[in-house]
Amino acid sequence: MDFWNSIYNSLGITDFIYFISSPQLQDMLFPIKLIFVCFAMFFLAFVVYFMLNSSWLQYKFLEDVTEFFSWQAYGAREITKQWNKIKRRIESGSEADYKLSVIDAEDFFMETLEKAGYEGKDFESSVIMAGKILDSMANDLRIAHETRNSIVYNPDFKISEALAKRVLDTFELAVNTVGAS
Repeated sequence: MDFWNSIYNSLGITDFIYFISSPQLQDMLFPIKLIFVCFAMFFLAFVVYFMLNSSWLQYKFLEDVTEFFSWQAYGAREITKQWNKIKRRIESGSEADYKLSVIDAEDFFMETLEKAGYEGKDFESSVIMAGKILDSMANDLRIAHETRNSIVYNPDFKISEALAKRVLDTFELAVNTVGAS
């Protein structure tokens, strides 16, 4: 104990502690302390006011609760619901529904790219902007896009159920890949 006291005294730490905690210095600093306490209270009231009047906190709370109870990422349920709607068209057995499902699948894929920040002026530029995320499936996406363009621009284009399912699987994989990144 004496060893540490001698070190504190030799370094002047003891004198500094006594000076900082002296009543004279505390009396001189009291007005400054009051000013800082007032600033802190003002900013605390400011933060509480805007948190109560903002929907951000409610949104974040609801997002967390939704993720907890659904065991899925927030928004995954909507994506699943939209994909199920697109896939149900294929089950109808109608070629017109096959075509609509392919068109809707690409539209949904483009929306997903835009939401992820890969917005381009057309399909190819959006896929290029996504870069490495979609590199492994770039050829499949190109074929799926060509199929979609054939449907849109060629009214005599015939599509089979197998081709429609393959195109939908490609777009679904791409949406899941972009959504997971």
